[in-house]
Amino acid sequence: MATSRIQATARQLSKTFKKKSRFDIGIASELPAAYKKFWREWKVLKPAAVHYIPQDSKWKRDDLTGETLPVQNIPIPLKHPAEIDEGIWGGEAIVKGFQKRDLKKRRVPHYWVPVLKRTVVKSEVLNTHLSVTVTDRTIKLINDHYGFDHYLLKTPACDLISMLALKLKKQILIELMNGCPRHAYDPVKQKEIYDEYKTYLSSYTPEEIDWYGLTWYEALCKVAKIKEAANKPVPLKNVYRKNLVEKLKAAGIEAQPSADEISNTTSWLSKMNPFGKKDEA
Repeated sequence: MATSRIQATARQLSKTFKKKSRFDIGIASELPAAYKKFWREWKVLKPAAVHYIPQDSKWKRDDLTGETLPVQNIPIPLKHPAEIDEGIWGGEAIVKGFQKRDLKKRRVPHYWVPVLKRTVVKSEVLNTHLSVTVTDRTIKLINDHYGFDHYLLKTPACDLISMLALKLKKQILIELMNGCPRHAYDPVKQKEIYDEYKTYLSSYTPEEIDWYGLTWYEALCKVAKIKEAANKPVPLKNVYRKNLVEKLKAAGIEAQPSADEISNTTSWLSKMNPFGKKDEA
């Protein structure tokens, strides 16, 4: 009985004192929900299985022993080097493991690196050709989606991974939101391309497109700039001048200097300037 009460109290305390996430600390607490949605799609959502074949069943039978064993779909740990952001690898990455090259020798560490190649892809929305580093799986996915733009727009951020792909996807969404202005020279083609890709805009709001594809550091810098622009200090001389003008207007007095005052001020300033021309006697 006492144990059940302790467990119930522990559950209540765990609900009360929740562990703070990265969005609850410092300036990150001011990040909008639009960026949180992108972060969830990029870092929290489970990516598609690329280096292993997941099994749908929960149990499987061993062919040799006939024993029923639980199925464990554990993703293979992947290494994402900095070069992955300079290309589009189609979900592939570097696999670190061990390889036994001889039965009489110990296993040795080994890295399985995807085969990279440079190719040219065309973006219909952006109306440009791009030279990017891809893998065979990237080319297959582009062909399966019937185009480079469809591949980027249909694939979630957790499967695109690279910043190059995310930045291109953001540019395509901005171009669609503006009505494909890069095809303004041909209105018929412009309308065809917009009608073909406009369905992807229904999944995003303008604010979500604005915050899409930003890294954590870029998002924090953007929040800091917005906060700085909103709280920009106003010089007191501007405030006092504005108050004085309002008081003069309320009293019916126009704050305009006369011509004599302007001439006196000019002559006084000319006397103070040592490089000015002196009046001839």
